[in-house]
Amino acid sequence: MPSSHPVIVFLHGFAESREIWTDFTRGVPTHYRLLTLNLPGHGTNVHAIRDYSLEAQARYVADQLRQKQVEKALLVCHSMGGYVALAFAERYPGMVAGLVLFHSTALPDTDEKKANRDKNMDFVRRHGVDKFMESFIRPLFAPANRERMLEQRQLLEDIGRATPETTVLGALEAMKTRPDRTNVLKEATFPVLFIAGKDDVAVPVESLLPQLALPAQSHALLLDNVGHLGYFEEPELTRRAVVDFAGLVFGQ
Repeated sequence: MPSSHPVIVFLHGFAESREIWTDFTRGVPTHYRLLTLNLPGHGTNVHAIRDYSLEAQARYVADQLRQKQVEKALLVCHSMGGYVALAFAERYPGMVAGLVLFHSTALPDTDEKKANRDKNMDFVRRHGVDKFMESFIRPLFAPANRERMLEQRQLLEDIGRATPETTVLGALEAMKTRPDRTNVLKEATFPVLFIAGKDDVAVPVESLLPQLALPAQSHALLLDNVGHLGYFEEPELTRRAVVDFAGLVFGQ
């Protein structure tokens, strides 16, 4: 039987795992049913992955929700998880009660970003995932947080190093080739919350501002001194925003 509790699904980003949500979800009210998934190739979900495309990852999410008898859910999605959620919403709009784009975007990669993805893939092939993580994680924090959040940085580096090289390369290629999904926002029949860091080098806040006007029901939280990792950099503010948004989505 489907659960009578409203469901919130948490999707992590590139080279992350469901572990990033452990502390964050502790403050979410218990009347919500929480699902934190490891996307294909990430965390413990590393068996025989052949297709790392965002569409395949979206199908995986849909399969997981069906297995857990979830008919509709609020999706809270960090970075690449947002790209997966937008692909999910495009194909399964009736399963989306609401969407939180947590440092994510509906825009495709720019030419410059695609070139950077290629450079990163080349670096990983030549030097491996461990070496890549040494330089990849630190800039994702706002400058004010890079030295004071060493424990959180270490956790992300450890999760990243445990991610198989095939997953890192497959996910980078999937993100590079993803299409423009701003139409998903324009056509959304569900509310959308954007959470953005003003010091985010991965998803610049300037690129998000035009997207805020696209959904019929749009909400935004723009944060000072936050980079790409608001769930660590401003956990209380971002958690409160997600919980308040869940109340709006589910009428509670």
